[in-house]
Amino acid sequence: MTAPPARPLRLGLLQYPVERPAGIAAFGAKLDRWIAQARGQAELLVLPEYACVELGAALVGCDDQGLAPPAATDEATELAALVAAADDILAEMRAAAMRNATWLLAGTLPVRAGGRVVARAPLIAPDGRMAFQEKRSMTRFESERWGVSAGAPPNVFDTPWGRIGIAICYDVEFPKLVRVQVEAGAWLILAPSCTDTMHGFTRVRASAAARAIENQCFVACTPTVGEAPWSAALDVNRGYAAVFGPADHGFPEDGVLAAGTLDTAQWVFCELDPARIAEVRVHGAVRNHRDWPRQPVPPPRPAEFA
Repeated sequence: MTAPPARPLRLGLLQYPVERPAGIAAFGAKLDRWIAQARGQAELLVLPEYACVELGAALVGCDDQGLAPPAATDEATELAALVAAADDILAEMRAAAMRNATWLLAGTLPVRAGGRVVARAPLIAPDGRMAFQEKRSMTRFESERWGVSAGAPPNVFDTPWGRIGIAICYDVEFPKLVRVQVEAGAWLILAPSCTDTMHGFTRVRASAAARAIENQCFVACTPTVGEAPWSAALDVNRGYAAVFGPADHGFPEDGVLAAGTLDTAQWVFCELDPARIAEVRVHGAVRNHRDWPRQPVPPPRPAEFA
């Protein structure tokens, strides 16, 4: 396992306001405006899952100026337009990171891969290099209505601050998916999300906190916020950004290192020191990271009452 480096990371999480950009260039300008607010406060910026889906309605039936008719669209039509424009959207994300000389996890975008549509998150370096994580676990909306399929298995990413992992929204609700990233050396898990109810947000938030405890690592999540009645797929967006650590020595009692305001467009910043993770794994009141069951747990048997 790769040892965490000593250098702390200044992390920025954007509670991304869903709006109606006129086209891909306008989306890029919006990224620039928000990134400018974080300049000097963070080194790695995280956008939520499906932030770019706000472009869906604008891309349907665009005229020569990139403007779409005002009529409402349907989920399948929006998705097809987003997939067709995926290369151009990704290029705008990459250009935004390079223009602002920042590390950027630019949310996720639907792309075609091997005859299927998957949700892919680009992690972009300031010089434009990119690596990707695909969403592995599909919600019912994605699989039953939207036609998005399970992507590739988890990766880990080597950064100037050491090795990190990405667990996209629903993925963070599954312990083993995050565990393999931690066992590969990730000390931080980024969990960009998009939830349309407080039920969904609560599941992501509670799961992120649980992953931080059971792996003795940091987990950071951030959502889309606001209402988009003109978008078939991105109509309602609830939640707030938060950063969780182990609820143990040297950490807050509730494990929450930072949290934003519910349903509010804003940046949430937090400095994360990987040395604190190395310390708690050795000197914590518990050693969840070490004590993860190494052997399969046998199925339970009915206990006999005597």
